[in-house]
Amino acid sequence: MAYLNENYLKLQAGYLFPEVARRVRAFYQANPEAAKRLIRCGIGDVTEPLPRAAIEAMKRAVDELGCRETFRGYGPEQGYEFLRSTIAQRDYRDRNIEIADDEIFVSDGSKCDCGHVLDILGGQNKVAVPDPAYPAYVDANVMAGHTGQVRQDGSYEGIHYLPCTAENHFVPEPPNEHLDLVYLCFPNNPTGAVASQGQLSRWVDYAREHDALLLFDAAYEAYIFDPEIPRSIFEIPGARECAMEFRSFSKNGGFTGVRCGFTVMPKTVLARTGDGRRLPLHPLWQRRWSTKSNSVSYPVQRGAEALYSDDGRKQVRALIDHYMGNAKLLRNAAADAGLEAFGGLNAPYIWVKTPERLTSWEMFDRMLRQLNVVITPGAGFGAQGEGYFRISAFNSRENAEEVVRRLKTLQSC
Repeated sequence: MAYLNENYLKLQAGYLFPEVARRVRAFYQANPEAAKRLIRCGIGDVTEPLPRAAIEAMKRAVDELGCRETFRGYGPEQGYEFLRSTIAQRDYRDRNIEIADDEIFVSDGSKCDCGHVLDILGGQNKVAVPDPAYPAYVDANVMAGHTGQVRQDGSYEGIHYLPCTAENHFVPEPPNEHLDLVYLCFPNNPTGAVASQGQLSRWVDYAREHDALLLFDAAYEAYIFDPEIPRSIFEIPGARECAMEFRSFSKNGGFTGVRCGFTVMPKTVLARTGDGRRLPLHPLWQRRWSTKSNSVSYPVQRGAEALYSDDGRKQVRALIDHYMGNAKLLRNAAADAGLEAFGGLNAPYIWVKTPERLTSWEMFDRMLRQLNVVITPGAGFGAQGEGYFRISAFNSRENAEEVVRRLKTLQSC
């Protein structure tokens, strides 16, 4: 009989979003009539149709595959050059950030890459994760065997948690102790917080001083409206020596179901071996992709490329404006209901403090039963998320306006 990976047995009973889905299904079964009114503001999944530019590009690509003269089989494992060069130019070099085409690695999404990167990093690294944080950061390290057992509060032995609280505006400061790997996410999921140039500079300075690696998740960078807020870690001097960046087309181009994203791995990022050598990570990351992936399908990569066209950029901006319009409505409605709300200004998430000392899951159940609205309990993102809940702005305008109307009744609930 084969042996299993016992690290999976350390995982808590259920990943956050399956547990949310389980409770919603139970509500459906017990309240079939009320379930018809259900509005989902929990999971951060997009709702609006794909940009027309991407659709047309993917259709043309499919037609190419239907002709012998233009048919393509296996593509480059790191992604087609037409997309990698477009990303490097439009997202970086046009913004005075020097990133080479071959430092871009196309993938099926940043969620996957946040876990895949552990393939090339040793298990002896001291890992730091913000608290609260996107659950995949922690769970991927548990699965890889980089942690001890789960504690009673849901945290894991072997992970250093960086508290993100209202007092530090949900942006952690570098600690006094040594860390090897640090996950950072800005604009932040779940809190909607953004980090200033100065705050990110302190993290880059820390990483260079401690020879640490910053794993910077910028999946929501397109939602930054404030020109003073960095959209890439590589806007910070010195970051090319100590950071890699994860990005996605899921939330700007609506590709959550299409699947396409990328990582930026500078050739100047080094890591150490057990015998003290300092070697670049870029060749290892390239080897990882060459061995374990055939990248993303040709039609999808053509669709992603089209998002950078003039029409595509306009259509992406319209999508973002739509969701941020929802965010403004929902943030204001939460405040009008007497709730303390954060985020929703440069990010599509509103982070709300629960009233009356309710726990996060108690608030989830109240919103589900009394308002028929699904939110995400903050405790699912970490111990510091207890006492908060997340509202997602990814929805139709009609649904967002209906949630606003229902929130007005919350004071009397």
